[in-house]
Amino acid sequence: MNKNKTLVLLVWFAGIFALWELGAFSLVNIFHDKMAASKLPYPHEVIATLAKNWQTLSEAGAVTFSKAATGFALGASIGIILAILMSISKIAEQIAFPYLIVSQMIPVLGLAPIIFNLVRNMDASRIIIAAYITFFPVAANMLSGLKSVDIDKRELMYSYAAKKPSIYMKLMLPFSLPYLFSGLKIAAPLSVTASILVDMLGSKNGIGVKLLYSLYGGTKDIFWASVFTSALMGIISYFIVIIAERIFIPWKKEFNTKAGED
Repeated sequence: MNKNKTLVLLVWFAGIFALWELGAFSLVNIFHDKMAASKLPYPHEVIATLAKNWQTLSEAGAVTFSKAATGFALGASIGIILAILMSISKIAEQIAFPYLIVSQMIPVLGLAPIIFNLVRNMDASRIIIAAYITFFPVAANMLSGLKSVDIDKRELMYSYAAKKPSIYMKLMLPFSLPYLFSGLKIAAPLSVTASILVDMLGSKNGIGVKLLYSLYGGTKDIFWASVFTSALMGIISYFIVIIAERIFIPWKKEFNTKAGED
């Protein structure tokens, strides 16, 4: 099964590479577009630029990724706590959930300058915005998981005089873990994107700065290499959550394996 997945992944990447090469070739040789190098450069040229500037791009990416990871951890923690509180108290859910939804209606590009003006620190702004992006999908998915636990299972534990903390630790939280990781997989790439956006608002370092300066400075090869680096950061964040999911929910993996065999 793993070999098949690897083969599919390789075929998928090869197909994307071939289509990209064909599109770039068409712009240059068929449509004779003078801006072809800016619109859609050859992927092999982007890879060459990435290899040439890998140290600079990796250093800039590490700055952005570290702040995104910190904000992601903070936002996930807040989301989990909120979900547990809302699952314990209906009143807390009725009060808090509408505010959570309203908070997500504020665009990040509008919120980021406000946050920066309040904290006057770019690193703190990155972390706060990444946390802001993270907490809602985590809270919403975690709450769905906690509310999906069968009432019969909870009543069975109550019949054995189990206390609420014990019920949560032994039943509710383990049951909601797949829902939690669904939210984390959504939030992880978004936290990276949020950190990159904050970079572009006036930071002195970070991959977003590389994107901005290369876009308006005329260095299109660096721009596309920075875009590729940004995409790679989002992919890495997603797969880190996948690995964590396999560690913390081993029974889900076993179930998927058995289902595949059946």
